[in-house]
This record gives sequence, C-alpha cells and structure tokens, in this order.
Amino acid sequence: MGRGKPDAFDLRVPRTAYLVPIVECLISVEENNSKAMLIYLTKRLFMMIPLLIGITLISFVVIHLAPGEPTDMQTDLNPKSSVEMRDRLRERYNLDKPLYVQYGLWLKQVATLDFGESFAQDHRPVLEKVGERMPITILINVLSIAVILAAAVPIGILSAVRRNSLFDRSTTVFVFLGFAMPSFWLALLLMDYLGVRLGLFPVAGLKSIGYDYMSSGRQVWDMAHHLILPVFVSAFGGLAGFSRYMRSNMLEVIRQDYILTARAKGLSERTVIYKHALRNALLPVITILGLSVPGLIGGSVIFETIFAIPGMGKLFYDGVLMRDYPLIMGILVIGAVLTLIGNLLADISYALADPRIRKG
Repeated sequence: MGRGKPDAFDLRVPRTAYLVPIVECLISVEENNSKAMLIYLTKRLFMMIPLLIGITLISFVVIHLAPGEPTDMQTDLNPKSSVEMRDRLRERYNLDKPLYVQYGLWLKQVATLDFGESFAQDHRPVLEKVGERMPITILINVLSIAVILAAAVPIGILSAVRRNSLFDRSTTVFVFLGFAMPSFWLALLLMDYLGVRLGLFPVAGLKSIGYDYMSSGRQVWDMAHHLILPVFVSAFGGLAGFSRYMRSNMLEVIRQDYILTARAKGLSERTVIYKHALRNALLPVITILGLSVPGLIGGSVIFETIFAIPGMGKLFYDGVLMRDYPLIMGILVIGAVLTLIGNLLADISYALADPRIRKG
C-alpha cells in the first residue's frame, strides 16, 4: 500500500480519514449553491431595470393620451383666465413640448429620485405627499395578505384531504361567490348592513372623533376597528382564489409516489400531510402570491375611495380627477417598484425552496 491517500479497503486507516473528502465535497456543493443563487439574484435585478422603464413609458403615454390637461382645472372655472395665462401654465408644466421630450425630462428628473411637484394648489413635492399615504396602504395590504394566507392555506388543505365532502362543496360555493362578487358592491353592502343599520363598524376614515385624546391602547383599538371592513373587502377575492389554488396543488401532491411511500411506512396522516406534502404544495402558491401584489395595490384605489381612507389609492384617484401628472406618475412608479420587489421576493423564495430553479 502506497503512502498517498488511504486505501478504501484498508481497515487500519481511521474512519475519520474518510470523512475529510465528504466534508470537502459538501462545502464545495454549498459554495456552488451560494454562487448560483448570487448569479440568479443579479440577473433578476438587472431584468427589473428595462421592465421599470417600459412600465413608465407606457404609463406616461397613456396618461397624456387621456382627454384634458392640468391647465383645464385652473383656467376653466376662472373667469379671469385668458389664452396667455393658459399658455404660460402649459409652458411652466412643459406641456408645450413634444411628448418624447416631456418623457425624457421626467425620466432624467426621476433618475435623481425627484418626482417633481404636484400640480395641485399646494404644489407640494410628490414624494412628500406619497410618503404620508404609503404606510396606510402598505399596512392594509400586509394585513390582507396575512388574512389570505392564514385562512386560504387551511381551507385548501382541508378541501383537498376531504375531497367531495360537505366542507369541500361549501368552500367551492364560497370560491364562486368570491370570484363573482365585485369588491365595491361587497364594500357597499357591508357598509350599509354592518355599519349603518347595525352600527357594528365605522364606515369611513381611520380614526374616530376625539382620537387624539384617547389612551394608546384605545387608539390602537380604534384604528383596528376602522380597518376590519377594508381589510376584509381587500382580502375576500384573494382568499377565494388562493384557497382554490392550494386545494388543486395539494390534490396533485398527495397523489405522488413519495406520499404513498410515507403512508406505507406507517406515518400518521397528519405527519404525511403537514410535513411531506405541504411544503411542495406551497411552491406554486409562493409565485401566485408575488403576482397578486399588483391586484392588491390596484384594489386599494377602490376600497380606499369607498371607505374614505387617506392612502395611496385615494391619493391616486384624486390625482386622476385633477390631471396631476407628476403625482399620478409618482404613484405608478412606486407601485411598479413594489410590484417588482414582490415578484423578486417570490422568485427568491421559490429558488430557496427548489434548488432546480437556482441551477436552471
């Protein structure tokens, strides 16, 4: 026997000598996985740049194709306005320049994180106005996602495990109602019945009269009381869809061979479902969750306007009515960035859960 690496069949060699190559191999695999994950993240981040530019270009063109201009709001109802005044306003807002020049000037300004000033009478910076409203919209959307996941995952699992049972059929009816019922109609029904007739919940705003004079605990409860209906309306449609996705994924997973093997080993049904099947069934739901972020942000325009909640959706609605181009574009860009970040987090979660995605 030579003096090189130990013979695989030499029993006189200590067993620890055989562990060194195994450990080195595991370290090498982990380094390769980390490198692959870093390359994957870098590609995804660079792909976000052209996507964001494309979104802003399309949004900018569509907004300016809409009839009317911001100058109309300031001159049509002013008896002292003149053609010269309208021309000066158009020149001040760069509306007298070609559309591609306007977009270039706006893009150059946004590159420095300056979204300009609002066309409203207060002329406040767009970032300042959006910064005041964004926490409220993010809070409502986060609460909605939490409610959706907390309810949809158990409903989907139970519907799959108890297929064709009374519970499964009841949830199927619930899903059809969730898909068919418009969110604004549901909001109006809840406001009328639970808010106006029964007086169980407030129907507008986030705070009650005398909020500033309440104790800290009372303030938290008051705001939570105001958020119950908006969060429910925001989560209702998503809850129906996610529970159905979870059911179909779980039905597909529990038919796999490894689930039959786990049951053949004598494992309990709870262990088979929640330990072996649930993780694989959640993978498609992660992707759908990232893609649902635009719908939640877009839906905030509806229920924030109905419930008079001072969030980004209500601000966006008011900006559209006033033809406030900088404010509209600022909210659209921020919403697009949040959407891309949500999709990126979904891709990262998917890649962490499935190594094939990283290596592919």
